[in-house]
Amino acid sequence: MFWTVTRALLEGTGTAAQLFFLTLLFSLPLGLVISFGSINKWRPFHRCRIGWLSRFQPVSLLVKSIVWIFRGTPLLLQLLIIYYGPGLIFDVNIWGSSTNGRMIAAVVAFVLNYACYFSEIYRGGIESVPRGQYEAGLVLGMTRRQIFFKVTLLQMVKRIVPPMSNEIITLVKDTSLARIIAVVEIIKQGETFLRQGMIWPLFYTGVFYLVFVGALTLLFNWIEKKLDYFR
Repeated sequence: MFWTVTRALLEGTGTAAQLFFLTLLFSLPLGLVISFGSINKWRPFHRCRIGWLSRFQPVSLLVKSIVWIFRGTPLLLQLLIIYYGPGLIFDVNIWGSSTNGRMIAAVVAFVLNYACYFSEIYRGGIESVPRGQYEAGLVLGMTRRQIFFKVTLLQMVKRIVPPMSNEIITLVKDTSLARIIAVVEIIKQGETFLRQGMIWPLFYTGVFYLVFVGALTLLFNWIEKKLDYFR
């Protein structure tokens, strides 16, 4: 029975890992783009191409509203609306009822949610870089674009690693929410054994999460040491 449970949980872990990595793949760059629409402090960059989103007020207001909505409502609710909403509102089930369709809907919900959270981390990191860094770049003859990508972003990356690591570790545990739309992840697999009167598989799922989070913790500790170039 132990190996039966282990195989089932490994399958669920594979699904959770797929959702995890796809979310990061799309939400990290999307969050950076969204952050350009909510930057308030760094006026010097408003004249370059990366700053046009925050310079154009209607776009900036729209971006901030979207971020507010996704950060202010539960991810569980967003999963339900994104998966069931199109079918109930427009009478068109764009996701279908297959496993792949449910996974795609889950990825879309997770990407939008985490991109909004990441955008605030990016924004905080960008705005935390002193204005003097920008002025020093101008003195050296660098363009605004060069200053942003070669000076600001390099310092921003180091500053955002701790809060970003917290969000990414939270993402590991949030993958369990996908079970609400019948995505068979690790906890969903563990729950199937409750019908057989066994509770220990649920505790066993905690081991898989601890191993996953432990590996990420070691990875982020290594990244922080590698990025410690401004000490």
